[in-house]
Amino acid sequence: MKRSGIVFIAIFLACNGARAFILDDEIFSYHSVDSLAPRDEHGLLHQMPTVRATDFDRRYNWRWVYYFKANEQLMVQPAYVGAVQRDLRRLGYYCGPIDGVFSDEVSDAIARLQKNHSMRVSGTLNDPVRRALHLP
Repeated sequence: MKRSGIVFIAIFLACNGARAFILDDEIFSYHSVDSLAPRDEHGLLHQMPTVRATDFDRRYNWRWVYYFKANEQLMVQPAYVGAVQRDLRRLGYYCGPIDGVFSDEVSDAIARLQKNHSMRVSGTLNDPVRRALHLP
């Protein structure tokens, strides 16, 4: 009887990804399921000094969904482009506003990143750029 209960709980947690135990409280806000939220090297969320409009745009709850999206689909999502702009700014390639619009400034910043990382320079968002920015 005990084994069947333990097996049932293990199957339940595996199916739900143990998300039932993540509390939605301000104290436990570092357990966010937002895959594009800014994180430090330890995986904890940053406390952002200002809130941007792209912070409230629609996102997918699971990070793995972004791996199956084409680059053209990601370039029209304001939340993803905002994350690209944020990471390009963090690395010093982008100085414009973080507004979620894939503009010529973002394309130039990606081209500089590609040149510095010895990639083929195209100025478009592709898989090597996404890996260099540690984005899904």
